[in-house]
Amino acid sequence: MTWEEIADAIREPSIVLVPLGSTEQHGRHLPEGTDTMVAIKVALDVAKEIGGIVAPPLWFGWSPHHMPYAGTISLRSEVLVDVVVDICRSLAQHGFRTIILVNGHRIANLPPLQLAAAKVTEENGTRIVLVDPAFMAKTVANRLGLGDIGHGDELETSHMLYIHPELIKMDHASRNVPPPKRMYRVDPRYEGDTSVYVPSTAAEMDKLRMISGGVVGDPTRASAEKGKQLHEGLVENIVAMIKELES
Repeated sequence: MTWEEIADAIREPSIVLVPLGSTEQHGRHLPEGTDTMVAIKVALDVAKEIGGIVAPPLWFGWSPHHMPYAGTISLRSEVLVDVVVDICRSLAQHGFRTIILVNGHRIANLPPLQLAAAKVTEENGTRIVLVDPAFMAKTVANRLGLGDIGHGDELETSHMLYIHPELIKMDHASRNVPPPKRMYRVDPRYEGDTSVYVPSTAAEMDKLRMISGGVVGDPTRASAEKGKQLHEGLVENIVAMIKELES
């Protein structure tokens, strides 16, 4: 878009979606840009429904635990906060009053993004909304019987099989479902008591290379049909949330 087209789009409704992801390993079967690709597709499809526009994506997130794998590019958490604050400040200055941060990097990115959103909101009153597939599609994931959230898992693989099947190497997918820890579960769908998630260390993630190529979960159960239903449910939920906020 040209700057004039963007200026026209800001007038009504003044909603912009910002895709945020990561560049990190997702096992031997998924591309390193998986998180960002998911965020981009979600943002584009939501924008079609509400008449908003989509900002350029941020391809890098907080991924220090994946650094043992070639190609991972990680921002320090404080840098990610500053980058997202500057993005939101810029968009707010141009007149966007609602900024939807679409996080594809799931739980690891959330603390820096929450801090950034709170900072901008406190500064100028801009409405910053943070959405994440792990939280916005819990009901859909349960209905589809998707396995627990891990990494390069059934949920992520299904989603990517739907939106970018040409990039997936299912013959390289491997199953790695560790025994559950009763008081430490990272999936927001888990209804029991649990500790708060903290990313694994780089050393712990390095051990996964020989076990599963970096996978935690069972991507071999993934399918494009599951991904389609997951994606459509996710988009529907985000659209409903935005309409609720606007009303």
